[in-house]
Amino acid sequence: MYVPPAFREYDPAELHAMMREARLCNFVTATADGLLSTPLPLFLDPDEGEHGTLYGHLARANSQWKTPPIGEALAIFMGPDAYVSPSWYATKQEHGKVVPTWNYTAVHAYGAVEFFEDADRLLEVVSRLTNLYERPRAEPWAVTDAPEPFIKAQLKGIVGLRLPIGRIEGKRKMSQNRSAEDRAGVAKGLGESDRPTDRIVADLIPVDDA
Repeated sequence: MYVPPAFREYDPAELHAMMREARLCNFVTATADGLLSTPLPLFLDPDEGEHGTLYGHLARANSQWKTPPIGEALAIFMGPDAYVSPSWYATKQEHGKVVPTWNYTAVHAYGAVEFFEDADRLLEVVSRLTNLYERPRAEPWAVTDAPEPFIKAQLKGIVGLRLPIGRIEGKRKMSQNRSAEDRAGVAKGLGESDRPTDRIVADLIPVDDA
């Protein structure tokens, strides 16, 4: 990922937070058959390995896990994004030398992927993944709420995924390269949008020089 210094996110805790907030990622492997990609919810174990380890599962029928990867696998986490109109820049009124752009956050996590079929490990992964997203609900559902024979049968239809993160890149492109006046204009423009994601991006733009 191309990341100019002004947009690079270095803080490991912030990178992990961006991954958690994105929730769904695109899991990509390069193979002899070409690039393969699957949208997946993955959970992060931040304490396993230097940069943390990602876990999830694919459908057994998905050929991606059967196709040997070439080199590292890649998990792409995309955060909120928004189109930025040059009409919001204060500098448009000064000289007109402005163009549209796009603001967004993204994290790319790379590593050697492991696929596994062990039933106990699969049960742990699906339980942790389920608990992660059920926990905020008033009456959370648990894997143990379903009949045990049913769950055992369901586990036979998936394959586990473990991705120890060997390197990680984070990008937070939020108009940091613009003047305070331009940033304020972008934040105002996006804040007045009807699109919820635009308003989320508006709140991420630094509007002062502090």
